[in-house]
Amino acid sequence: MEKLLKELQHADLHRQTRRHFLQSAGFGLGALGLGSLLGSCDSSGKKTIGEQTAQARIPQFAPKAKRVIYIHMAGAPSQLELFDYKPELEKYHGKDCPAEFLEGKKFAFIQGVPKMLGPQGKFAQYGQSGAWMSDYVPYLQTVADEITFMKAMHTDQFNHAPAQLLMHTGSARLGRPSLGAWAVYGLGSENQNLPGFIVLASGGRQPDAGKSVYGSGFLPSVYQGVQCRTGGDPVLYVTDPNGMNRNMRKQTIEAINEINRQTYEDVQDPEILTRISQYEMAFRMQMSVPEVMDVSREPQFIMDMYGVKPGEGTFAMNCLLARKLIENDVRFVQLFDWGWDGHGTSAGDNVEGGLRNKCRLSDKPIAALIQDLKMRGLLEETLIVWGAEFGRTPMQENRNGLVMPYMGRDHHLDAFTMWMTGGGVKKGFSHGQTDELGYYGVKDRVHVHDLQATILHLMGFDHEKFTYPFQGRNFRLTDTAGKVVKEVIA
Repeated sequence: MEKLLKELQHADLHRQTRRHFLQSAGFGLGALGLGSLLGSCDSSGKKTIGEQTAQARIPQFAPKAKRVIYIHMAGAPSQLELFDYKPELEKYHGKDCPAEFLEGKKFAFIQGVPKMLGPQGKFAQYGQSGAWMSDYVPYLQTVADEITFMKAMHTDQFNHAPAQLLMHTGSARLGRPSLGAWAVYGLGSENQNLPGFIVLASGGRQPDAGKSVYGSGFLPSVYQGVQCRTGGDPVLYVTDPNGMNRNMRKQTIEAINEINRQTYEDVQDPEILTRISQYEMAFRMQMSVPEVMDVSREPQFIMDMYGVKPGEGTFAMNCLLARKLIENDVRFVQLFDWGWDGHGTSAGDNVEGGLRNKCRLSDKPIAALIQDLKMRGLLEETLIVWGAEFGRTPMQENRNGLVMPYMGRDHHLDAFTMWMTGGGVKKGFSHGQTDELGYYGVKDRVHVHDLQATILHLMGFDHEKFTYPFQGRNFRLTDTAGKVVKEVIA
């Protein structure tokens, strides 16, 4: 018993010594480690905990984009049917793929020598900029002069999960913070009653990489994306249980957080601060989230413009909600829409009917989102990013040497198209070019890390200096690569 008491005393002294060090470290290690998590002091001089994301912060230089809406089409639509017009590819339709496209290359499914597949959409030029777009996206054609296209994107990954992780976290491996988490870590939030980073998903499934694509990685978990639902409670358990009123809920949270504060004082674990913050944010969200997510007060012409009906949990509804969230000063809104993987294995999984149908559900609300933000004077400071994890091949997919029953394309990492609008990018501009068959980028190629560096730059951050210390070194979103694509910036 005496030995056990001595061990307990030793452990208690160890904790107190650690606490004393952190409290007295000034601008040393303790202050650096906790400075981003602790709030300001109240009138008594006591630290207020749980306001980590409540106040907006100052970026490294003046930002062009104060908010971001990132639209990710999970599965990867074919750029060759939408934006990258290749008339030469029509001439090669049905012919054997050239040998130079296959030698030394790895594909997700293609084996042997596949046939070339001509573009299935009908292309024309639109707007004063003369942007090439297909009949798959008739509504987006009307806002062509608002958009900057990047037509020579490339990545390092040809499978969905690692490619999605690379696109959103800068690494194909798990554990890194997502772009949205970096944004809120850097800029904070302008609304104390809503999370700074909100995620809306449609298509019936989560992205292949799971919730890690909007996670906080090694950043404090207060910066991770909060997924909201478009049907029922926007966030599970946000309403008070039966028999518990709001005042009782407040007293419960205060009691829980007092225990958490005492525990933090004892063990100095920064994640306890996140837990406190999340409890307090959840309480405030009980009032703010249902109100923001309620579209019943939207004018009918807005509902018609997006093509939504109250109660529908669709991609169109998520676009409208994205505008409402941005309007309420949410810093980063991430839209994921699943079902864009056009291999040609079924009637719904091809570049003919399948891709057309997905575009039919998304084209109108995306164009409406751009027009709505512009009409409200929000587009100038809101960056919209559209794209996927990779592109599609100019060849028709075959598996085990057999052609698929429908027209489809395999995953392709060497060339794909993404676009941006608002938030400091040029209007009616096309950057980059692929070869005559759409296989390689031959001019102004943009890597995933270049895109990330550009987005951070538009938000007021130098991607090389915007870092977070973890496991002995400073990490950044772009890892050890990336350059700002200055040509697309207005």
